[in-house]
Amino acid sequence: MLKAKLKLPQEHLFATPTTVAFIALVASLMALSFSPILIRVSEGELGPNATIFNRFWISTVALMLWNGITTTRRQLSHSEPKKSEIYTSRVILLLLGVGFVMFATLILWAWSLNQTSVANSTLMHNLAPLFTVLTGWLVWGKRFDSRFLLGMVVAIAGACLLAYHDFSSTTDQFQGDILALLSASFLGLYPLIVEELRTQLSPVVIMTWCSAIGTLLLLPIVLLTEDKVFPCSLGGWLTVISLSLLCQILGLGLYAYCLNRLSSGFVSLCDLFVPVLSTQEAWFIFSEKPNIATLISFAIIGLGVYVTSSSQSAINTAIDTAISTEVKSA
Repeated sequence: MLKAKLKLPQEHLFATPTTVAFIALVASLMALSFSPILIRVSEGELGPNATIFNRFWISTVALMLWNGITTTRRQLSHSEPKKSEIYTSRVILLLLGVGFVMFATLILWAWSLNQTSVANSTLMHNLAPLFTVLTGWLVWGKRFDSRFLLGMVVAIAGACLLAYHDFSSTTDQFQGDILALLSASFLGLYPLIVEELRTQLSPVVIMTWCSAIGTLLLLPIVLLTEDKVFPCSLGGWLTVISLSLLCQILGLGLYAYCLNRLSSGFVSLCDLFVPVLSTQEAWFIFSEKPNIATLISFAIIGLGVYVTSSSQSAINTAIDTAISTEVKSA
């Protein structure tokens, strides 16, 4: 029994249904890696505020249509009605919080992409695991084992390597890096809040609220700061639609889905793979060729994430406890 328990963490991470959550996480990271690319392309026609505003409102409309179609199809097929979500005051506060957090994250990130490279902005932006773990420990009382903390330190060290190279090589990009770091502090809260909401709500409901709240918060800012709110070319519309469907709905939707099985700390740490993919894309699209420090940092990040994958803290233990309780009661 003890021997089997010692082998549990790594086997459990890649066991069904956790395997599905892990695959969803990989797909989510691949979709999210296109976000800085599409934001940079969109900002050739729109300002950063208008770019994120279009991302939010298009996502809101698409998700509302999806909810309407799903409800209508269920009624026509005479299938069992979907279990209604319970909106307590705590759930509503968490929904408002996740909407504001995503709004602040994307606005600060879009601003940073105007003032630094895609690789550096994305990597600074994805220092969020540090904020996730610290906030989870201080606010939610979460505990992380030594293997997880070791892997996190290794991965963060890899991220800091590129950050140090950026700070030591130029001052022109310093402001953009600071904005990306502020974005990371808000992004660190996102998986923690979504992890709490996933016990009550589906990913689609969470993303609908998140996008709608972001739209309402950003509307007055766009009207006051932007000369152009909507794209005026076909390419501009295709860019913001792709940003909404690929990154906001698919990327963040799958991200929310996997938090039902994987811990917020582990999922946040895996965010560090986003710049690995984004940098390769930026290399081909913007000719931002990665230097040797960048490549070394990516290898270190990969090692750190691998170490955390064998930790029990990579699993959402709250879900496991609930499942165990159901099995015992049955």
